[in-house]
Amino acid sequence: MSLRKLSGNEMNRLSADEFRAAPKHPIYLLLQNIRSMWNVGAMFRIADAARIEKILITGYTAVPPRKEIDKTALGATETVAWEYLKNPLDAIALLKVQGVKIAALEIAENARRYDALTKQDFPICLVVGNEVSGIDDDVLVACDFAIEIPQYGTKHSLNAAVSVGIAVFECVRALKNQTKEHR
Repeated sequence: MSLRKLSGNEMNRLSADEFRAAPKHPIYLLLQNIRSMWNVGAMFRIADAARIEKILITGYTAVPPRKEIDKTALGATETVAWEYLKNPLDAIALLKVQGVKIAALEIAENARRYDALTKQDFPICLVVGNEVSGIDDDVLVACDFAIEIPQYGTKHSLNAAVSVGIAVFECVRALKNQTKEHR
């Protein structure tokens, strides 16, 4: 078997308009006090790649347009739906009214493994906290459950954007395996 990189035309990419009109996976991201604009941009790019519903930006997390966000987002701030709400608890309350389960992406007591999601966990919002201090305690308490990515080395956490990439694509995998839908 030989391998060959696909050209841009062969990748069947959606245009920005097609992306906005396309059905989304029932996954939301809530960013709480993310300090790195490069992480914010990377999370937008992940959200675009996984075609999720929306990003909710809270606290002092920077919002687009910012050159630091745009550098890693590569245009995803123009395709992914997003909204800024100062208070993350207000964002969580809005999502819960819509029937969205709130999952802290955090190393926490009684956290479930990130790969143990079931159909009943969707629609889901992954809450991602500050790169140093994590999710604020009052926000963590408002979550329905926590999921964590196991750590096998000497470090106790991954970069926030890396964690989002792993968790979001695990959500997509869980959805596709359990619903047999291939959007």
